[in-house]
Amino acid sequence: MLPRPAVSELLDELLQLLDLEEIDQNIYRGQNEARRTGRLFGGQVAAQSLVAAGRTVDGLLPHSLHAYFLRAGDPTTPVLYTVDRIRDGRSFATRRVVAVQRGRAIFNMSASFHTREDSYEHQHDMPAAPNPEDVPTWRDRLSVLQQEVEAKGEAMPAFPPRERPIDVRHVNAPTYMGGGPDAGPGLVWMRVERKLPDDPLLHLAILTYASDISLLDTTVRPHGRKGPLGALMTASLDHALWFHRSCRVDEWLLYAQDSPAAFGARGFARGSFFTREGVLVASAAQEGLMRPVSKPEDRTE
Repeated sequence: MLPRPAVSELLDELLQLLDLEEIDQNIYRGQNEARRTGRLFGGQVAAQSLVAAGRTVDGLLPHSLHAYFLRAGDPTTPVLYTVDRIRDGRSFATRRVVAVQRGRAIFNMSASFHTREDSYEHQHDMPAAPNPEDVPTWRDRLSVLQQEVEAKGEAMPAFPPRERPIDVRHVNAPTYMGGGPDAGPGLVWMRVERKLPDDPLLHLAILTYASDISLLDTTVRPHGRKGPLGALMTASLDHALWFHRSCRVDEWLLYAQDSPAAFGARGFARGSFFTREGVLVASAAQEGLMRPVSKPEDRTE
């Protein structure tokens, strides 16, 4: 069993990271995950950007965000978030956020906020999935991976999967945890393990963080990590989220994902978040780099 911090400790850290420091009007400072090495997790930067934008909006909740990952972030350096108040209307507000480290932009996001209105409603049905209690935990998956690696006399991957502040349960093992090629949909149950405050923006920010977990792996799953072209270098290029309804991340959400296309060293993935009762609360889309390389380099998780 690998040494690890308690999930509750990781959740406390995430909540602290989302409590940004205001250093001037429209400028905020965000700290980083303490145990992160290599490069920043994109979900953290996206979630902090949404919080920064939300701090400048009064009474509205986000309904969408569209972002680009510009450079790899340095986990040893705090991130500065500058918010541009592009528009404040009666029903909508628009914000642009630029995340900066050492004077260089690493992330750029536009977010739109909307007041609640009543109108027509429809949605796609939630796909069939086993109950989250019947799905292996992340720790279960890691134990299986360790046993398989030890049985082969091999070492753990250079970039082993990390535990998250969120309980993440893959119905089928992701490729970075030993899963093989699979063209079917990716199904992942997610939630935080204790009740959170009744702050809708906080729940949507954590959902934003969670939306970057496993989505890029969906583009790789049809081919596997060791396809005929060899090892892959992967990285998120952009990210989009649409928040259809408010939701609670301290209750189970099913993240149903697929990858309609890949071409030119880029793969496209999309995902839908459903409550356990089958209500569609959010949709995500992402394009990622999936470039065959001569040496293994895999940092998707």
